[in-house]
Amino acid sequence: MLYQALHTVVPPAAKAVWRPVVRGIHHVPATGPVILASNHLSFADSMVIPIVVPRKVVFLAKSDYFTGSGIRGAMSKAWFEGLGMLPVDREDSAAAMSSLQTALDVLGRGEAFGIYPEGTRSRDGRLYRGRTGVAHLALTSGAPVVPVGLTGTEQLQPIGSRLPRLARVTVAFGEPITVADEYDGLAVGRARRDLTDRIMDAIGALTGQVPAGVYNDRPVLDD
Repeated sequence: MLYQALHTVVPPAAKAVWRPVVRGIHHVPATGPVILASNHLSFADSMVIPIVVPRKVVFLAKSDYFTGSGIRGAMSKAWFEGLGMLPVDREDSAAAMSSLQTALDVLGRGEAFGIYPEGTRSRDGRLYRGRTGVAHLALTSGAPVVPVGLTGTEQLQPIGSRLPRLARVTVAFGEPITVADEYDGLAVGRARRDLTDRIMDAIGALTGQVPAGVYNDRPVLDD
């Protein structure tokens, strides 16, 4: 399997080169469905987390990375599939609902799913308000949410750069947030908002980022 082949080679090599600092990895369950909810600073985030987590973590990636032509397109598709990523069409008006269903399918198989509640990368280093899709996944699937705090990845691959650089990265995992029966009887919208805010507070405690207090709008040319 391509994922197994890449995961045997890439994580040890990446760790040897970048020597990431990893804290709290014991908070990630070895088996069963789990949501890894992280802040988002760099394109490299979706590679850093799978590199340090000993089990497969599924992220969604732009469908463009899977549809290129020629040798370059084939290599891009193989790389992203090998990292365990699944394509999503951001231009599709129904993409948000489709993405949530894809995530629920992943969790239903007992796998780990990675998500950025901010929606897109922070360009100023602040922690933006979380969108409630992460709470929808947790409340629907019953999977625990492990908050993840990334620092330094904006230096590993700054916005606009095509290749990663040498930089010290820290990946911190917080205590799992479980939601079993906790929100029973509460209005759905309120439950999702409250849980999302709890998750973002936990992420902020790991990173020390300044809360932006607003949503992060996706730039026109965001990648």
